[in-house]
Amino acid sequence: MMGMMKRAVWPLGLLLLAVFVLPVAAAKSPVFPVYLKTKYDPLIRASARRHSIDSALIHAVIQAESAYNRWAVSEAGAEGLMQLMPATAAHYGVADVFEPAQNIEGGVRYLKDLDLLYEGRTALILAAYNAGQSAVAKYNGIPPYKETRAYIEKVQAAYRRAGTRVRTRLFTVVDASGRTIVTNDPRLARRPSRPITNTP
Repeated sequence: MMGMMKRAVWPLGLLLLAVFVLPVAAAKSPVFPVYLKTKYDPLIRASARRHSIDSALIHAVIQAESAYNRWAVSEAGAEGLMQLMPATAAHYGVADVFEPAQNIEGGVRYLKDLDLLYEGRTALILAAYNAGQSAVAKYNGIPPYKETRAYIEKVQAAYRRAGTRVRTRLFTVVDASGRTIVTNDPRLARRPSRPITNTP
């Protein structure tokens, strides 16, 4: 009887090791995340194209959030590659947060909404992604939380290492007198007398 129990427990132990222990240990390895980055890159690029978000920024967010561990769960309850909270996942129609394509799509859609809300200001986008939009509204900018400020620095550093500048969105405005003005102030761009062209 004991022999049968040992034979039954042994496969179960291997299964638990494969599902819960190895992914966490592997994510801490300097090599394994590189493999996973390559593995998930097609999904990331496809979602990036659909929503006009830089794929390098998505990679930087995933690196900071989960180190490409699709099974990651934070103490606060955020889950999956892009660490979606249950309410956020539900809002964006993510049925299975641990399914990479769904998690990435939900996270990128959230980033896109933040991009529109904060008019392309990367630091505010990341602050809201980490601490929530209410915290950004409360402090009228980046919250004074050490974790959030460290998170922003970490993501932007990874973004720069990817060979991509943290982008400043420029607008070309022709005023009433016919002068052409180039500005990074979206408030001026919203009050043109002639059509605006966005400069990437």
